[in-house]
Amino acid sequence: MATKSGRTISSVREFSAKSLLIRWEFLLILIFAGVNIMNISLSPYYLDAYNLFTNINGFLTKALVALPMAYILLLGEIDLSVGGNVCLSATVLGVVYNASGNIWLGILAAIAVGTLCGALNGLILTKFSELAPMIVTLATNIIFRGLSERILGDGSTGGMQKIEWFTQLYYGRVGNMVPYLFIIFCVLALVFGLVMHKTVLGRQMFAIGENSKAAEYAGIKVQRIRMLVYTLAGLICGITAVFYCSWMGSVKSNACEGYELEAISMCVLGGISTAGGKGTFTGAFIAIFIVGLLRYGLNLINLSGQTIRIILGALLIAVVLYPTIRDAIKNRKKAIK
Repeated sequence: MATKSGRTISSVREFSAKSLLIRWEFLLILIFAGVNIMNISLSPYYLDAYNLFTNINGFLTKALVALPMAYILLLGEIDLSVGGNVCLSATVLGVVYNASGNIWLGILAAIAVGTLCGALNGLILTKFSELAPMIVTLATNIIFRGLSERILGDGSTGGMQKIEWFTQLYYGRVGNMVPYLFIIFCVLALVFGLVMHKTVLGRQMFAIGENSKAAEYAGIKVQRIRMLVYTLAGLICGITAVFYCSWMGSVKSNACEGYELEAISMCVLGGISTAGGKGTFTGAFIAIFIVGLLRYGLNLINLSGQTIRIILGALLIAVVLYPTIRDAIKNRKKAIK
């Protein structure tokens, strides 16, 4: 487009190698490549495709709840109840199945309970907007786990492994190689990513995360969107519970502990700001596989779970500190000039 001054301004942003190199996703791709190179060098069994997909399936049950967690963090909020929600939903699935003998009734009950638990979070937080999401969802997490303990006591509910088609939800594969869960996860991730970056709802979530008051004054239905996002998180928790039961075949009241922290760490590593309004879904998607494959590679060399958690925590701190260190170096260079 030509201006009065005679200059031509392109309506399309020109490609810049420099802008690509400083993108968070590029850093994540480098880390992803580094993790895979390290894993290949540590163990000759890492590249076995069947075993690799088997392990990927193991962490995708946690990664499912990271999908709506990205939305919640984008709003500048947090949900610490997802682990308890998955546990309660899985408990209900098992109890309803054993009481009725109908696995479909159990599946519907699990999804309904998960959605209702998410809606409960949303209802409390929208009706009492002065409350901190961290405190509310921590409290509901305790409630959900307490209900599960109340139902199961010290025992468990099982028997679901007897239903062959149900176990195939987790263990089934396309061509005896690619798991159904992997395909379902990728489709869901694509949908979540498109909604976040290509729809009005996505732009509204970014605006709310940047400044919820300004977004409200601009006519965005802030509380309605918050309610929708928390309810969506509950729905995904219910679906995750179905896959968890398909995987384990039984449920105890301590099931799914730490799911919320895993989901949050995946999203934060992916560049979703805990302050809200910043991040990309692509980054979160890459980070999910960085965390999962790094854990798999370290397990192959028989590192203890405690050591693996230390390494993952150190990686998260280092990556999160990177932008701060980079900006400090830039400012120092400007000051010198």
